[in-house]
Amino acid sequence: MKAPAWMVPAVLGACLCAGGRAEAQTVRQDFYITDGAVSAEVLSGNTLYIGGSFTHVGPATGGFVPVDTATALPSSGFPKVAGTVYATVSDGSGGWYVGGSFTGVGGISRRNLARILSNNTVSTWDPSPNGPVYALALSGTTVYAGGEFTSIGGQTRNYIAAVSTSSGLASSWNPDANAFIYAIVLSGSTVYAGGDFTHVGGSNRSYIAALSSSTGSATSWNPNASLTVWAMALSGSTLYAGGEFTSIGGQTRNGIAALSTSTGLASAWNPDKDGVVYALAVSGSTVYAGGIFTFIGGQLRNSIAALDASTGTATAWNPNASFTVWSLVVSGNKVYAGGEFTNIGGQTRNHVAVVDAGSGLATAWDPNANGPVYALALAGTKAYLGGGLSMLGGQDRNNIAALNATTGAPTGWDPNADGDVNALVVSGTSVYAGGLFTHIGGQTRSRLAGLDATTGLATSWYPDANGNVYALAVRGSTVYAGGTFTTAGGMARNRIAAIDSASGAATSWNPNSNAPVLALAVSGTTVYAGGVFASIGGVSRNRIAALDAATGLATSWNPNANGDVNALAVSGPWVYAGGAFTDIGGATRNRIAALNATSGLATSWDPNADATVRALAVYGLVFAGGDFNTIGGQARSKIAALNAGTGLATSWNPNANGPIYALAASSASVFAGGGFDAVSYLPQTYLTAVQPDLADVPTLPSVRSLELLQQNQPNPFKDRTTIRFTLPAAAEVTLKVYDAAGREVATLMERESQLPGPHQMSFSGRAMPSGVYLVRLQVGRAAETGKMVLVR
Repeated sequence: MKAPAWMVPAVLGACLCAGGRAEAQTVRQDFYITDGAVSAEVLSGNTLYIGGSFTHVGPATGGFVPVDTATALPSSGFPKVAGTVYATVSDGSGGWYVGGSFTGVGGISRRNLARILSNNTVSTWDPSPNGPVYALALSGTTVYAGGEFTSIGGQTRNYIAAVSTSSGLASSWNPDANAFIYAIVLSGSTVYAGGDFTHVGGSNRSYIAALSSSTGSATSWNPNASLTVWAMALSGSTLYAGGEFTSIGGQTRNGIAALSTSTGLASAWNPDKDGVVYALAVSGSTVYAGGIFTFIGGQLRNSIAALDASTGTATAWNPNASFTVWSLVVSGNKVYAGGEFTNIGGQTRNHVAVVDAGSGLATAWDPNANGPVYALALAGTKAYLGGGLSMLGGQDRNNIAALNATTGAPTGWDPNADGDVNALVVSGTSVYAGGLFTHIGGQTRSRLAGLDATTGLATSWYPDANGNVYALAVRGSTVYAGGTFTTAGGMARNRIAAIDSASGAATSWNPNSNAPVLALAVSGTTVYAGGVFASIGGVSRNRIAALDAATGLATSWNPNANGDVNALAVSGPWVYAGGAFTDIGGATRNRIAALNATSGLATSWDPNADATVRALAVYGLVFAGGDFNTIGGQARSKIAALNAGTGLATSWNPNANGPIYALAASSASVFAGGGFDAVSYLPQTYLTAVQPDLADVPTLPSVRSLELLQQNQPNPFKDRTTIRFTLPAAAEVTLKVYDAAGREVATLMERESQLPGPHQMSFSGRAMPSGVYLVRLQVGRAAETGKMVLVR
């Protein structure tokens, strides 16, 4: 079920200390992906923690991958297909034509039909059909394609076409079918086609036809099936057909038949199955059938069977697939099967397997695909798998995982949540998680949990929220949570709460929001909240507010957004907000804005996104993710880097094909999670790491004394003073106050990303005794300390 727009989780800006130049964006193809949406990310050191609604993480393969027939390992260096492959045929020169529903191959834009050359490069051949391709066949210099398209190779062609292998242009051959084509088989000067059509080649032909390869006209051959033909296989003068029909070739035949290639009449061969046949393969005196059935050839057979080519009777061969078989290829004593099954031949095999042609048992070969395999082909020592798969192998990870930010591979950390994880934050040795789970880290934990950052086991921290958690933030010993809950930490807390990090009990802090809180960010003594609310902190505040971290009361800061706020990130004197609003901070700002942290007014920074912004991260640049297609004055699909001064989009353009829900950034990578399956025309399902373009961000000098920290004013002070510092470059900043004995008394900033320029923080000493205090500013590896005096 798709969640309402306001339920999309907020993601706070995550960042590390500033680094040097990087090349233009490059998608890291070594970085593991997931099999479901990623809604939360937090980067801590060299570990990227992710949360969402996934069950598996693994290396990205895309929808077409060669696998070693001995080891079952995928080949490296092969161009990856961003999407689903339904059909493939050898180009006769060591390469492959692939058809399906995809947007790119090997990082190059290719729509639904492409050629991969023998040297593992993508050919310039580009017929670009406007719909999926389900069937392919090659004859000399012509590629026949069938599918769901209505234009291909620069011409209008309804569902079937002939395309030149050299130019990629459609020839004059035009049978003009009136519905989809699912199967094509060639024999001499005849093109056999099966599908959903009732008219093709200028004649009425129901679901199956023979077409002249020269004229495209239908021949007199007319089996006249009663319903869809999904599969065909040719053996001598017999064409085997499989599908959903109940009559064909003048006879009652349930979904499978043998037709004379001369007359079109059905032979006496009649296996008579009870479901649908999607795949056929002939080997000697045996016809192999795959599909979704339970009875065929007079025997109980689940989704795969071997039929005697003379009698139609099922042989004793019985791999007993657990679900649909979509593709079959026979090689010697091995039957390769692809589909949607998870068990076949007596073994767990996910979507693809080799079954012994004698025993019907699965061999040890196990690529472990994570999605359906619709197409199979063999060449040399490689089996080519095409389908809706995105990875082979990998590891089970339910809704939460940790990945090594350098290698892209998962660590052993595995809390195994039983429901969605929507929010993550790290503090010390704990990873705090929020979402819809009730069990995580080996313990019962309802929607909020503290997890050991090393073991993944749940700590004793157990606030027990009664509703979804969408946002988390930490300040000192307090964990702030936002969501839809009405109780948390043992107290009534409406949609926002402060939880003691030691006890798990709610503190007295109680802003009492009247609607969901989707985003949180902490800066100094202020907690910023975004969401759907109209009242919070004891006053009217529309969808965004600043709350006193001590009292929970709303401050005077009031940007008054007219639409939901999904994401917040604080950087120095600015609060960046993303959401669905069109007015905020007293100005027209479409879905993204920079707000003055003192006044709440919108600055002149105005990227003007054309659709919802759902995620923000600040790292020298402002990275934004969401649903948009234009932002910062440029076409940018779902993700962009914005100049922190001008609001204009930089040249960085990963081009995701689906929404971005989560962002985290470092000098090496921008990590994005969401609902996409392709980035830069490469298969990247739900998670990607893209090299940032930080060419315009200066590097912070790595020295011990930079004279960044200025004297606080006033000094001495009686109640409140202002601490000022200046950054020459974007950096991660920690700002703390200690007493004369070296004990920490206040944390004003904790590893917060800040932009270049002057910064100031207001500090209150109201609850502190008179004396000398130390202010310690840490900027990257540099640290400075200043003195200030509190007098009464």
